[in-house]
This record gives sequence, structure tokens and C-alpha cells, in this order.
Amino acid sequence: MGRTDQQLRLLAEAVQVAAALGGSLWLGGGWAMDFFLGEITRDHEDIDWFAWSDDAGVLAEGLLLHGYQPAPGPPSDLQLDFSKDGLDNSFTLLDRDMAGRVVIAGGPWAGAPWPEGMLDAGPGRIGGLECAIVSPQAQIEIKRMTPIWDPSRPRRTKDAEDITRLEAALRARGIRSE
Repeated sequence: MGRTDQQLRLLAEAVQVAAALGGSLWLGGGWAMDFFLGEITRDHEDIDWFAWSDDAGVLAEGLLLHGYQPAPGPPSDLQLDFSKDGLDNSFTLLDRDMAGRVVIAGGPWAGAPWPEGMLDAGPGRIGGLECAIVSPQAQIEIKRMTPIWDPSRPRRTKDAEDITRLEAALRARGIRSE
């Protein structure tokens, strides 16, 4: 089984674990783009997720029970990192501020808002697998702004290519990308 097939299996498993625990997950990064487009566009190094910080403890327990191993990463109040079968999964934690906006849950940027409407996209799909995704507009903003928000993270060719794909798909659907 190739890496893509293994990652698709882990995507389905993580969604099932979260649902069984009453939690919510949103797919981010390149996989979110692929689920929005409905096709696999490239090889993915890892799987990026977003989850509510209130669900972090039970989500971690559920993943551990399914054979995931904790991996080193950012502070645990910001992100949970796990590995299974040699594949990395990162769960960036979300919170809401007093105004109800989705914000970064912890770490040095705690309380900073994520893009508006980030969690409003609904599900994406690849084949028979459906998964909630971060909105394509938020993905574009995150990919554009990450090197500005965190200068230690340089611009990457794959991000520019992802932005181009997402903008083209939004235009084809008559949706504004901003």
C-alpha cells in the first residue's frame, strides 16, 4: 500500500475516532485542497487537522487507543502531533474568543483570529470518503500569510501551486477567492 492510500486510511480513521468521541475535525493543508477539488493533486508529506481545544484530551486518548503515537512538535496547547505507520498527523487546536471568532488556542499566538468563515465550507470528498474541510478561501489566506505570520517558515512552491489550483476552482464555480 502506497503512502497516499495509507494516508486516506488514516484520514477515515481519524474522522471515525473524532465522531465516536463526539468531537469535530476539519482537514487543513494540501489534503483539504484535494477534498475540495475532489481529486488527489499531489503527494502529501503529512495530514493537517484542526480541532477544538476542548476536545484535545479525549481526541488524544482516542488516537492512542487506535495505535497513534505522540510525536514531538509545538506546545501541546497549540497543536497535537501524532504518528501512525510512519505517517504524521498534526491537530492544530482552535478556540473561540469573546466575540465568537475562531482563534488560535495556545502558544505564542493564542487568541489571534483565524480567517473568517474558516470552518464554514462543509464537507469535501474524494471517492466515497467525506470529510469536513477548512474553507478554500481560508486555505488560500493561510498559505499566503504563513510566511508573514511566522518568518521562520519560508514560501514554498507547493503552496503557490495550491493557491493557483484553489483560485481556479473557485472561479470555475463562480465563487470569490477573497
